Amino acid sequence: MIKLTQYSRAAGCGCKIAPAKLQEILSSNTEFPFFKNLITGNTGNEDAAVFDLGNGEAIISTTDFFMPVVDDAFDFGSIASANAISDVYAMGGTPLMAIAILGWPVEKLPAALAQQVMEGARDICKKAGIPLAGGHSVDSAEPFFGLAVTGRASISNIKKNNTAGEGDAIYITKPIGTGIVSTAQKRGLISDEHAASMVDQMKNLNSIGSFLGTIAAVTAMTDITGFGLMGHLIEMAEGAGLSASINYASIPIADGVKDYMKQKAIPDATFRNWNAYSKNVFFEKGVDVMEAFTLLPDPQTNGGLMFSVSSTAEEAFLQKMKSENPNQLLWKIGNFISPQEKRILVI
Repeated sequence: MIKLTQYSRAAGCGCKIAPAKLQEILSSNTEFPFFKNLITGNTGNEDAAVFDLGNGEAIISTTDFFMPVVDDAFDFGSIASANAISDVYAMGGTPLMAIAILGWPVEKLPAALAQQVMEGARDICKKAGIPLAGGHSVDSAEPFFGLAVTGRASISNIKKNNTAGEGDAIYITKPIGTGIVSTAQKRGLISDEHAASMVDQMKNLNSIGSFLGTIAAVTAMTDITGFGLMGHLIEMAEGAGLSASINYASIPIADGVKDYMKQKAIPDATFRNWNAYSKNVFFEKGVDVMEAFTLLPDPQTNGGLMFSVSSTAEEAFLQKMKSENPNQLLWKIGNFISPQEKRILVI
């Protein structure tokens, strides 16, 4: 069996360029024209661009692609597609269609494997209820795959990542640790059970985001991807001008993660994320900082949604979730608080 992860230097959302380098790349002295209908664009840290159509509706546009995070080609296509579509859900929107982005080293890997990548993408798009309507491919040194996705939402349903309020509760929808588990797979350390559960989690669509977009009590939302829970929570807190207090013991951790941590299966991107964000984090005495160092910046691939809920409507929100989405997993990990010296307080 050809193992796709052996043909890439990094995997999944761990392929992301380090935050400091990314800021350098995106910096510009060029003055661009103002587009009054552009609700979110490249001036912030939002998950997707949103354009107001002027009729109460908005178009959501995003793209995401990366190198193999798993060895199986079908699973790779599925995971990369679910990850790309997630950005539409993270804005509170509904996907409409997708375009494929494929890079393939045709002299190293058979075309039949790329066909399986595409089949995985078609399977996820079918589950999301959208067409895989076209795409573009190149002969590349390393394999990569992803989607450009178009979505829609009512203007009133758009959820930004910088609009949380003081006292708002912080929830996430999936356990963290997939970066560690995928690294264990690449190094041949993973059990079949943990490999299967990792793939299932990374394939799982974040479609609950469309529902969360309709709830006024949800004040801000993003998804947890390459910058880890730490990086994406700092983005939310900084954007809102607040800090976040999180209960470390409340953070859900995927099965097998702590075992693989002991075997040093840590992605390189974890260290880059830690170097970028740790100066904004305070750890209360009693928190295992070395363990937290490995988990909080762990890059997630199609990680869960992270969102805030108004402190005055939290009970009603939970009742609505229980009645209308009883099978949706939710973990409350903390609250947004008044701005402190550090953006995140881990207690």
